[in-house]
Parts: sequence; C-alpha cells; structure tokens
Amino acid sequence: MNHIDIELSGLKVKLMEMWDLVEYQLQSGHEAMLTTNQELARKVVKLGKKVNNFDVKIDRMCENLLALYTPVAVDLRLVLATLKINANLERIGDTAEGISMFVQKREVPYNAELMEITKALVMFEEALSMFHDCRVAYKSNNTDLARALLKRDKMLNKIYRKSERIIAAYLRNNPDSIEEGLTILSIIKKLERVGDQITNIAEEIIFYQDAKVVKHKSKKKDKDNDEDKTE
Repeated sequence: MNHIDIELSGLKVKLMEMWDLVEYQLQSGHEAMLTTNQELARKVVKLGKKVNNFDVKIDRMCENLLALYTPVAVDLRLVLATLKINANLERIGDTAEGISMFVQKREVPYNAELMEITKALVMFEEALSMFHDCRVAYKSNNTDLARALLKRDKMLNKIYRKSERIIAAYLRNNPDSIEEGLTILSIIKKLERVGDQITNIAEEIIFYQDAKVVKHKSKKKDKDNDEDKTE
C-alpha cells in the first residue's frame, strides 16, 4: 500500500468508530425513551463530547489528506464524501442527545396511547433500521442499498406530516397532556431530521462509489408527485 492508501484506510477506520458510537447513542436514546431510563439518557448526553472529538479529528484528517496528497478521482470523492458523512453523523448524535435530554426530565413512561396514535415508536424503529442499513451500505459499497434508503425516508416524512394534526386533536380532548404532547411532537420532528441526515449520507455513498450526484433529485421528484396529486 502506498502512503495515500494507508491514510485513506485510517480515515475509513476512524469514520466507522464514530459511526458505531453514534449508532449506540441512537439505540440507547430509543431504549431510554421506552423505559424512562434517566441514567442511560445521561450516558447518551455525556457521549456527545466524544462524538464531537471524532468530528474534529476526522475533519482534520480529511484536510491533511487534501493538503498533503492532492487525491484525485475516487480517492478525492472518498475524502469529500467523508467530510459530509462526518457532519451528518455528528448531527444525528446531537439528535440522540436531544431526545435523551427529554427523557432526563421524565419520571414516568410516555403515554402509550399518544405514542401509538402518532406512530412515534414505529418512526424511531424505522430510523434505527435505516441508520443500520446505511452503515452496511457504506461498508459493503452497496449503492443499491443506499438508493433504497432514499425511498424509505418517505415513511418518516409521512408520519411527521400527520403528527401535528394528530397531537392537536388529542390535546383538545386531553388538555392535561399538553407538555407531554409537545415533547412527543418535538421528538418526532427530531426523528424526521434523522431521516434526512441518513438520506444525506446515502447520497454521499452513491457519489463516492458511482460518481453520481443525486442530491436534491429525489426531493424534487417527491415534490412534483405531491403537486400532481393536488391538481
């Protein structure tokens, strides 16, 4: 292996270490929400500093690679994709922290009926599954799996779009649950952002492997379809 290959290999290893940590944060945030485990929630929040350290380290590794080795073609795409994947992983970690901060304030489990009618748990489980599959797509260079993730994000968007109306209707009949309802709505909004960030990562996997830019294309197609339905 030449020097640039060694550096690129080290970059991939560091990115996967960060990916594992963020996946643990997201899984633990899910478990903490289900069980109202405040200790686990605190651990997720505390891990945020470690994720931030990875973020800075990976950015510096990418900058050094660009400055010292002037990579081209697939090597350059790998570095550029890593920069963006790194940023999205850091934001997903922030989301897991945010959800865990809500859990830290809870002493009793979230209302089962409200969680059921909003499909908040279904949404969380799908986000976890998408995040796992995105990691698999990156490790196996599987752009077909990455492209499938772009379509799966529609489910999270659909739940998000309906959530405000569902929660508003519930709170009209249950005014004592306003604080809890608003918290669940905030969690749903955070999970919708996780879906967007996973989609961003999937787009970078496709860019790195196939040298194709698919950013915005799927979003434009969805928008056109929505407009067609309203005509």
